[in-house]
Amino acid sequence: MSKQKYEVLESQNGGLIKTWTKGVLFEDEARNQLKKLADLPFIHKWVAAMPDVHAGRGTTVGSVIPTKGAIIPAAVGVDIGCGMMAQKTSLRATDLPDSLSSIRGQIERDVPVGYGYHNKAVPKECLEAWAQMETGYKSIIERHPRIRETKTYKQLGTLGGGNHFIELCLDENQDVWIMLHSGSRGVGNAIGHYFIELAKKEMEKWFIQLPNEDLAYLSEGSEHFNDYVEAVYWAQNYARLNRELMMNRVVAGLRHQKGIPPFTLLERAVNCHHNYVELEHHYGENVYVTRKGAVRAREGDLGIIPGSMGAKSFIVRGLGNQESFCSCSHGAGRKMSRTKARAVISLEDHKRATAEVECRKDDGVIDESPAAYKDIDAVMAAQSDLVEIVHTLKQVVCVKG
Repeated sequence: MSKQKYEVLESQNGGLIKTWTKGVLFEDEARNQLKKLADLPFIHKWVAAMPDVHAGRGTTVGSVIPTKGAIIPAAVGVDIGCGMMAQKTSLRATDLPDSLSSIRGQIERDVPVGYGYHNKAVPKECLEAWAQMETGYKSIIERHPRIRETKTYKQLGTLGGGNHFIELCLDENQDVWIMLHSGSRGVGNAIGHYFIELAKKEMEKWFIQLPNEDLAYLSEGSEHFNDYVEAVYWAQNYARLNRELMMNRVVAGLRHQKGIPPFTLLERAVNCHHNYVELEHHYGENVYVTRKGAVRAREGDLGIIPGSMGAKSFIVRGLGNQESFCSCSHGAGRKMSRTKARAVISLEDHKRATAEVECRKDDGVIDESPAAYKDIDAVMAAQSDLVEIVHTLKQVVCVKG
């Protein structure tokens, strides 16, 4: 393993943050959020900040939060189980047509994006997948009927909006990969918002003062803790299944494209969360580890670190660095807000930055343009003690939510 890359910050009250941010932007707002977080009494050892760290709601995106006996629902967030999936194929770059617009069109027809869902005939495989999930869902809403979401099964196999995407990429050997980014859709959003509000009410009930209301937590043994753990684990499974269903539909669509030869799927698919909570063992104790924009990177774990829609992405292997609670970044990380990006990035800038990618070139995706994100090479250099690069991918088709 290479030399340790982290630096240590200390809060006013002695909380510790280990940061892998050498050579990358680390704004003051994110530092301040991390210091407030590190001072909570149930933090285990320290908080870890990944190189893609940036300010978020209550807690920073790109943070790893180990907690004993409590979970912060707003740290897990409302896109519960959001993550990535990548699949290598036997196709080569030379097997793809000169114009990739038909492939992009096929993906956009097969997978509803944005606020879209299967509003007519729900595909059979999605209904079958929902049958696996429905009993758990009914158990959750029986006790918490306000969570009820009407599009649960209709949104399985759909992308969502924001920074979610589906891509075709080429690796360093010119092999074709399919990669996608999505989460638990509307039902995860409903679960997240509901339990964030319950946590805030718990703080009011016990007169607990916090530096930010979005640091409200549920304590182990409290009225809603076990229900939250059950619901959040269910949503994480929904998100994983959602990615698998989308991948299957993209593969099927690619197989029906004229001119593309028959192909097989190679290597095992990588399917990893980067917004989630899990019970893990670290430094002699079982703790809940919330990764808010971070990927688990135990020794040998495969993960995905995407750049932006015109930059490189990486398939990585974890090095099992305990200092980061066996974690790495989940992407490049934003260096400007969506509002600022729309104000300073021109449509011509966006077109130049994505010239080699078959993707949307309209002002509706300006806030996702590469200039809105940190330099992915600098991000990777800052965490060379957390992961090693297995494959380097370059997008050639990108479908944005």
